[in-house]
Amino acid sequence: MHKILLKFFIIGFALSLTACGLLPEQKDETVGWSAAKLYSEAKDELNAGGYEKSIKYFEKLESRYPFGTYAQQAQMDIAYAYYRQNEQAQGLAAVDRFIKLHPNHPNVDYMYYLRGLINFNDRTSIFDTITDQDNTERDPKAMRDAFDSFKLLAERFPDSKYTPDAIARMRYLVNAMSQYDVHVANYYFRRGAYVSAANRAQAAIKQYPDSPANEEALFILMRSYDALGQTKLKEDTERVIQATYPNSPWYKGGPAKKEKPWWKVW
Repeated sequence: MHKILLKFFIIGFALSLTACGLLPEQKDETVGWSAAKLYSEAKDELNAGGYEKSIKYFEKLESRYPFGTYAQQAQMDIAYAYYRQNEQAQGLAAVDRFIKLHPNHPNVDYMYYLRGLINFNDRTSIFDTITDQDNTERDPKAMRDAFDSFKLLAERFPDSKYTPDAIARMRYLVNAMSQYDVHVANYYFRRGAYVSAANRAQAAIKQYPDSPANEEALFILMRSYDALGQTKLKEDTERVIQATYPNSPWYKGGPAKKEKPWWKVW
């Protein structure tokens, strides 16, 4: 009985292989296309939002015509397509590859800018979008990476057309990283970890001295000192608040109304 079953299995397996061999191969529609044709079709797909297909076309272009100007432009467009597709890791890899291969390319400044954008718009999960989570409440690694990329652009290409926007985003990122530290300090305070709350609030104030979040950081610091019984430190901090923020809303039971971030256009 086992031999019969084994024989049927072997016959069935052989037939399946034969059937696979009989299936027609999928025709590559791009065979014979020129570099210009490939680039044009890839660009049309990119502009229409067909990012996956555009990437395939760009990759074929780079593979078949590796030494032309179209290939270099394809590498840049691949990075941009990954960015639009929210594929952060692939986008960053494509950017870094281009910069390594073409450090003196006339448009390499754009790739530094794109690297900053990819990190700037990072989403740790789909739930960030669904819940409309503020960037300042997320892990700051992507924000620091974005800041470093924008800073590198501003330092290496001060006259780039992308630099003014990069500097504006850097200012926002500094405030966002400061606000993140304030979120953490608040977290510690609410859980009664007053020493940790005070330390984190102090760190935010020292590291980001001009950030608007310092107003809340000082208030957390004052309350932490009060909870720890550090009367003198509490009074000193209170005097700083009164001198720096005489109309602070924190004394009136709540923060000021948050404005929509300038970068959030939707």
